Amino acid sequence: MDIRKIDDRLSVSPQITADDVTALAAEGYRAIICNRPDGEGSDQPSFEEIERAAHENGMEARYIPVTSGMVEDGHARAFDAALRELPGPVLAYCRSGTRSATLWSLAEAEDRPLPEILAKTRAAGYDMSGVARRIANGGKTPTDTGDAHYKVVIVGAGAGGIAVAASLKARKPGLEIAVIDPADIHYYQPGWTMVGGGIFEASNTAKTMGSLIPRGVHWIKAAVAAFEPDGNAVILDGCRVVTYDRMIVCPGLKLDWHKVEGLVETLGRNGVTSNYRYDLAPYTWELVQRTTSGTAIFTQPPMPIKCAGAPQKAMYLSADHWNRTGRLKNIDIHFCNAGGVLFGVKDYVPALMEYVRKYDASLDFFHNLVAVDGPAKTATFEVTDPDADPRRVEMEFEMLHVCPPQTAPDFIRVSPLADAAGWVDVDQSTLRHKSYDNIWALGDVMNAPNAKTAAAARKQAPTVAENVIADIRGVAPKAQYDGYGSCPLTVERGKIVLAEFGYGGTLKPSFPKWLIDGTKPTRAAWLLKERMLPPIYWQAMLRGREWMAKPEPLKVAAE
Repeated sequence: MDIRKIDDRLSVSPQITADDVTALAAEGYRAIICNRPDGEGSDQPSFEEIERAAHENGMEARYIPVTSGMVEDGHARAFDAALRELPGPVLAYCRSGTRSATLWSLAEAEDRPLPEILAKTRAAGYDMSGVARRIANGGKTPTDTGDAHYKVVIVGAGAGGIAVAASLKARKPGLEIAVIDPADIHYYQPGWTMVGGGIFEASNTAKTMGSLIPRGVHWIKAAVAAFEPDGNAVILDGCRVVTYDRMIVCPGLKLDWHKVEGLVETLGRNGVTSNYRYDLAPYTWELVQRTTSGTAIFTQPPMPIKCAGAPQKAMYLSADHWNRTGRLKNIDIHFCNAGGVLFGVKDYVPALMEYVRKYDASLDFFHNLVAVDGPAKTATFEVTDPDADPRRVEMEFEMLHVCPPQTAPDFIRVSPLADAAGWVDVDQSTLRHKSYDNIWALGDVMNAPNAKTAAAARKQAPTVAENVIADIRGVAPKAQYDGYGSCPLTVERGKIVLAEFGYGGTLKPSFPKWLIDGTKPTRAAWLLKERMLPPIYWQAMLRGREWMAKPEPLKVAAE
């Protein structure tokens, strides 16, 4: 038998025989649903045979036959009723299991988010993208989808989304563009490190979304539920459908707070904080100011994460404050990193190590945070040293700064756009999707091997805009992205190590060495971060002014 578990209550399978029923009972199944009409195949046992075997084994059975390719709304309602009435766990079957998985998807549509349904069925080996519109419509066949159509649809209005919309408008003012995003507020997330260090006010890192959407760009204030790239369509929550000629995907990534046991329940209290959330960054500064002794832990999860330097930036700024106030000698600092290096580009490590030694911080590599007990002030780490068996260690803390695990958004991971790891699958130079020629991606959601930073999106947006316009004109891609990313590492108040690099760790300095030597801590880099980058973000990047971000011409390989 090929039994595929959907959830704790239901599994589905291809056709079973009467002899299989005894084995199902032994495995704990208490009911069977048959979704295959009798007589569909010459070697197919009748439902009566299956029902008789079920009763002989103390199980219940229900017959909800569905003709292949003709799953009706009434079938889904009957399946839902059967699941509610029958004792579980239940096995449902048809010829291949697909009809049973489809019925479950439609039955669950009102109680579960579409991405969760698609993920569970996909994990069981069934692709439900063909009925995504019906699932989004509460399990019912849509009668009026109210389709809207745009020349370019942009999914996500974060740094990448607004920047690429502005860059497109700068190149082709009359282009019909729609941006899809449900958020009311747009955040300057690079500023949250400075909020946590007492330098910026949180309110200065937020603006209303409506004030930033470029003039002439339609804002669809909704969440995306699924993609139908073969039909050039995006399905929104509530089953509205938007179609497009070309699409740009840039919804950012998902902060998976729930992946760390006990973390959500204690965030914002018990000394547990994170600069990765707008509302928590001020609490970081509050904790830094009131901590006088004990252990301060700063964590970094497995890669990829957005702004890989941010976890240690929080450590440096906190330690600098404790040093300036004479408290550092009483505080035991630990940087618990799931990886094995302090920073991925070796050229910047010597300067960072000077500060690690200055602050007497312990570097605990291969330490991945898996649980937090806030009231008890203990953090549990899974330690995976390369030459040792995995083990768990507990550490007590006075202050715990957490960088959460991060993944692609659920609706991306279960979509046809994703690679095996869940990220949008693009060519790393042109940022065009590898399978769909009219789709591009930028920002944190794509799988190009670059650092996930706002500085990277600043360079990517003009590249994508240039290539989309080239495609509209019917010519080959014009621009390439070289993997540029920047991480201003705030090693102390007033000094920054300005890490700038591209694919493969190649250094990509924006300034002459006499002005800013990125491999050393400088005051000039601090002034750039504190005074210049915020207005560059708000007034240039999000307005289509490509200061120091002009697209690089695409290099065509010689034949």
